[in-house]
Amino acid sequence: MHTSFRTLSGTARPLALAALSLAIVGALVAPSSADASAFQLKENSVKAMGRAYAGSATAGGDVSVVVNNPAAMSDLEGTYLQADVTAINFSTKFSGTATDVMGRPIEGGNGGDGGTTLPVPALYFATQVSDRMHLGFGFSVPFGFQTEYDRNWKGRYGAVKSKFQSLDATLSASFDVTDNFSLGASVIAQKTSAELTSAINYNAVGLGIQQGIGAKAAAGVAQIQAAAAAGQIPPDVAAGMIQDALAAAAAGAAGVAAATPVGSDGYARIKGDDWAYGWQLGGYWKLSPNDKLALNYRSRISHTLEGTGNFTTTPGYDALLANPELAASIPPFQHTTGTADFTTPAVASFSYWHQAERFGLGVDVAWTKWSVFKNLTVNYGNSQPSTSEHYNWRDTWYVSLGGDYNVNDKLALRAGVAVDTTPTYLATRSARVPDSTRKLATVGLSYKASPNFEVNASYAHIFVNNAHVHTTDSTGNTLVGNFEDYGNLLGVSATYKF
Repeated sequence: MHTSFRTLSGTARPLALAALSLAIVGALVAPSSADASAFQLKENSVKAMGRAYAGSATAGGDVSVVVNNPAAMSDLEGTYLQADVTAINFSTKFSGTATDVMGRPIEGGNGGDGGTTLPVPALYFATQVSDRMHLGFGFSVPFGFQTEYDRNWKGRYGAVKSKFQSLDATLSASFDVTDNFSLGASVIAQKTSAELTSAINYNAVGLGIQQGIGAKAAAGVAQIQAAAAAGQIPPDVAAGMIQDALAAAAAGAAGVAAATPVGSDGYARIKGDDWAYGWQLGGYWKLSPNDKLALNYRSRISHTLEGTGNFTTTPGYDALLANPELAASIPPFQHTTGTADFTTPAVASFSYWHQAERFGLGVDVAWTKWSVFKNLTVNYGNSQPSTSEHYNWRDTWYVSLGGDYNVNDKLALRAGVAVDTTPTYLATRSARVPDSTRKLATVGLSYKASPNFEVNASYAHIFVNNAHVHTTDSTGNTLVGNFEDYGNLLGVSATYKF
């Protein structure tokens, strides 16, 4: 019996398509590390950053409440314009090992510093339209990250470049129900985009094809042996058929191995984006002349990211694709479209502030529902079956304590500390998300150049627990080791009251 490449379609095709599908799943919108837990950003107020975001909605004089708690616009008498920009310097360095599906070491370095320095802007406008009503508009970046490793590093099959961001345009309104209590609401328009790249291990894909050849040959041999045992084929004829089948399988596997040697890499680049809409509700209480409390809930925002995938192949892999008997059995890695549902999480926050004559002290507590990110399913534009990956992230907490000291009528100093937990753990952490629990120490100052104009500057250092990884990607490459992370934030802002 002659075994041709055409007979591989029953086994090799599912294996190869699974490798391609899972590679796209991992690349399309998989999140990564940012400056808060996972890829959440809190850098929408330089003034609040100086006290580690304690009292973010209750300390007063900060127009960022337009996006953080619209009810707190109650304290903004008049019309305000505020602009903030924060430079985020994030560093992540890997140390460890990588092996392929056969357990062989993957050559390459540790990736260099995968972090980067990026600006995070914010812009706010708020105005009092009546004795009890305020309106505001804000532009902010609530989610974002970027990491990029050397293209030839040992973890390149899992991640090279990862860039993700959500841009919010927020329209807010508040109403003073009483002199001491106000309610606020916002409508949020959010654009989310992603760009992810990684290397493609064609040697591992080739190994999968060879396994398919072996499995198909073994099935054929079993059929011949069964026919011989039933007396349908003479033993000597059966022996010859088995020998021919094994020889053909060995030749086919050898051809695939020659076309996909160790180190034959391609490259994948995936981009996608989407507009979606959400809302938030806030409450603001003036408990006493010196004490304020605020609660806010921001909804989750559900996206369907629409993207394109671009792939490079190798000459050897192109030769396999050129074989008409084999082409139908292996993934073509052709440029294609794809969609994936993705949700930015809901956030509930509590803010408290106590103001004495010169000192102010605040506390913030925020809960982020990262557990909404359980699965990622990708639907393909070239008729591939949908695929899913499981993440099962955990909800996170952010807790901060900070305060202000008013040196005089013009100058104020501030400082704060915070703890920010991570949604990831060993089973879910990857090179795209080298995240762990973070601790912040911050300082800042404000200077009133005039009664209507104030400038702020703040600095924060982020201490990150070691992020251990032990992950295996879609083609069986395993990365084991540790990421050492840290971050620095430097921000400036200006507020003008008309």
